[in-house]
Amino acid sequence: MIDLSTWNLSIPVGSPPSTIDTPKLLSGFKDQYFQAEGSSVQFWTPVTGTRTENAVYPRSELRETYSDGRLRNWLYSDADNFLRATLAVNKVPSSGKVVIGQIHAYESQKPLIKVEYQYKEKTQTGNIVAKVRMRPDESEGRVIIVAENVPLDRDFTYVIHLNKAGLLSVDAANGQWNERIGAAWGKQPLYFKAGAYVQDNSGNSKEGARVTFAKLDIDHD
Repeated sequence: MIDLSTWNLSIPVGSPPSTIDTPKLLSGFKDQYFQAEGSSVQFWTPVTGTRTENAVYPRSELRETYSDGRLRNWLYSDADNFLRATLAVNKVPSSGKVVIGQIHAYESQKPLIKVEYQYKEKTQTGNIVAKVRMRPDESEGRVIIVAENVPLDRDFTYVIHLNKAGLLSVDAANGQWNERIGAAWGKQPLYFKAGAYVQDNSGNSKEGARVTFAKLDIDHD
């Protein structure tokens, strides 16, 4: 069973898009964009969904909180910080791209890292790609292919780990990457996100991204 007591949920409906707070999420919230059934949770994001302020694309995505619903932000030097997930990407939009996990910076439009599934029609499989900004002032981050040949509807695991010394690592499917981030990130409050942040905004309401998580866990050790 996925513990939803440390998350809130943004769904791509309403203007601005709705946020489902932690208590409501725990009480059994579900709709067409989010289903918690049995031991798994499923996200659906159509390309036609409404977008959060300053965002180019819609999302159905969890954001880290405390159990009482307050937003949780942390400095990486305070703990070993882990986001662990087991999931399958079931459907992608025409771009083939959906973000499935992030470390975001509080009150910033630019995340530290996005972990993205990128489907390729030619191979009928996807790559797991890390898009990393080594410094907060970088406008364009680095793009690292962490793993390749991950089919749709096939479970795989990723782990995003940022330790006290600023070593950032991504283990995903059959690959691994790590590097030390710039010290300027040490002053930035950070938080985890996970779900289906579709990287496309053109097409009809049946086009989008569907992602099913079998496990999802945050640790700050």
